[in-house]
Amino acid sequence: MLDGFVEYGYIGLFLASFLAATILPFGSEVVFAGLIALGMNAWGCIIIASVGNWLGGMTNYLLGRLGKVEWIEKYLKVDKGKIDKVQHWLEGKGAFMAFFSFLPVVGDVIALALGFMRANVYIVNVSMFLGKFARYVLIMYGVNWIF
Repeated sequence: MLDGFVEYGYIGLFLASFLAATILPFGSEVVFAGLIALGMNAWGCIIIASVGNWLGGMTNYLLGRLGKVEWIEKYLKVDKGKIDKVQHWLEGKGAFMAFFSFLPVVGDVIALALGFMRANVYIVNVSMFLGKFARYVLIMYGVNWIF
């Protein structure tokens, strides 16, 4: 399935990165690494993957901000206990914790919880983008080191 995204180049990378940042169980790293290995511009891939992943993360933030816990449980299949646990962990740390929304498993819930907590949208935007950008830069250097 992931090789289908590679066939579409930058558009496939954007879609894979966007979907990977939503609640869907999906990863964009394979598509990202595949495109770099095929000789696509590494910095172009970083920018496109970062923007796609950031927009997907901000979608989660908006769902948390707009949604009710019942909707999040029913439609996104995220347990209220998990949201409560992440909210408790985020209390006092603020919107800067959006930087860590790139983390697997908990990253999506961090974005949801920040939206639910009505965290400052400007700080969330900047922090989230910087975290996702840094992640793809590290992956790019790892791929270049391997190849």
